This record gives sequence, C-alpha cells and structure tokens, in this order.
Amino acid sequence: MRNIALQLMYVGTAYHGWQVQKTVVSVAETLEKALATVVCHPVKCTGAGRTDAGVHARVYIANFRTTSAIPCNRIPLAVNTRLPEDIVVVKAYDVPEDFNAIGSCLKKEYTYQIYNSRIRNAFFVDRAWFYPKPLDETVMQRAADQFTGTHDFAAVQSVGTLVRSTVRTVHYFRIRRTGDLITCKVCANGFLYNMVRAMVGTCVYASEGKLAPQDIPRLLEERCRTAAGPTVPPGGLYMTRLWYDEDTLGEVRPALIQEVSG
Repeated sequence: MRNIALQLMYVGTAYHGWQVQKTVVSVAETLEKALATVVCHPVKCTGAGRTDAGVHARVYIANFRTTSAIPCNRIPLAVNTRLPEDIVVVKAYDVPEDFNAIGSCLKKEYTYQIYNSRIRNAFFVDRAWFYPKPLDETVMQRAADQFTGTHDFAAVQSVGTLVRSTVRTVHYFRIRRTGDLITCKVCANGFLYNMVRAMVGTCVYASEGKLAPQDIPRLLEERCRTAAGPTVPPGGLYMTRLWYDEDTLGEVRPALIQEVSG
C-alpha cells in the first residue's frame, strides 16, 4: 500500500469547504471521486486543514493510500482531466507510511485580502472583501502585532466550537497595502474555527477606532468573542503556505510548500 501526497490549489467559491459533507459538495469529495477513477478503487483523502465554505487555497497538501502502481509523475495530469477547472493537482509524491497531511504539518499561513476602495473591482468578487470605508493599514498592523506569540485565542473563535485547547502560537501577522489591496498574512502552529477571519475583523475594528490595539491583550485574556471584531467574509481568505519536516515528507523538497509562482 502506497501513501501518496498531493499538492493542489483550488478556488473555493463553489464548495462548502474541504471536508466531505452529506448534503453539499466539498473539495475533498470532488477530489476523491476523481482519484478513484484513476486508481480504480475508492479513495479517502486527508487534508492539511478544514478550509471553510468559500475559502480558497493557493497551496494545499492532501494524502491518500492506494494499491495502484501508477507513477507519481502521471497522477496530476490523469486526475486533472477528471476535475473541474477550479481544482488543480500540481504535484504528487510517494511519502512515508506515517505521513499525514494535517498531523505532520508544523505550521500554516493564511492570507486574507481586502479590496479597500470606494468603487468595487469586478475581478475581486469572491476573491477579496470589498470594503469601501478608508482603512489605515498602520493601525491595523499595530493591532495585528498584539496577536503574535502564544495566547488563548478563544476570543477570536466561533462560538460553540469544541476543541481540546484554544491556545495557539501565532508566529507572525503582517499587514501590507499595495494600492487598493490590503493583504493580511497570518502564520501559526494551528488555527481555531474562523480564527483568521475574526483576527482580521478585529484589526479592521481598530482602524475604525472601535477598539484600540492595546485593548487586544485584555480582550484575549477575557476570552469573550463579542468583545472582538466581526468574522469577515470567507471569499478573501486563502491558504498560502504549509511547513513540513523534510524527513517526514520524504521526497518533497523544500520543507516549506508555498504557492506556485506564475
């Protein structure tokens, strides 16, 4: 039995997230059906994370097990002919038996895009959050800085989510403006449900003067979701980088898997 890792990308607009669900179409279900026709047996994929409905991935890692002898260099082309245009397998690798796309992942980066202009841009529909009020990216960065480090992030987790621990380590939270486009890059060892979108919403609140950047440490300590900013829309969110140990991931080099340049 081989363990195969796939590097893929997808536009999540048409899907209800990565995870297979009973009544709606997901990325995992669509990928598994395509893979099954290539390897000639049912397939179960493990993904690097549960991206939500409408969220995209410029880079994503999934793994599955197969008895097929098809060479890895043939898998992307074979699967892509059976996939819709908004999901693309970029590479395939033979990996060790104990590799797991989510369990072996050391840290992840998400990028959130805000199109900050009085006039919307048709090319950013479902690709960035259109926000017509002026935003000060300098104030947003001061707010973002308060999230870095190891904290209890219950205040920026969707209410009702059950997890063993709400403590996470945020390695960086960088906010940059290029013209009308604001990008918010967050890297952590793991993320709670809607954590990135709530963190971005809190930074927007800081820019609007609804809270001060220095209020955020207290907000995190109090663990109160209603004290933080709103959960911003999903269409602006992308998974953009994944880190794996090179020994664990076997053939895959480098350890940092990032979006394909083009």
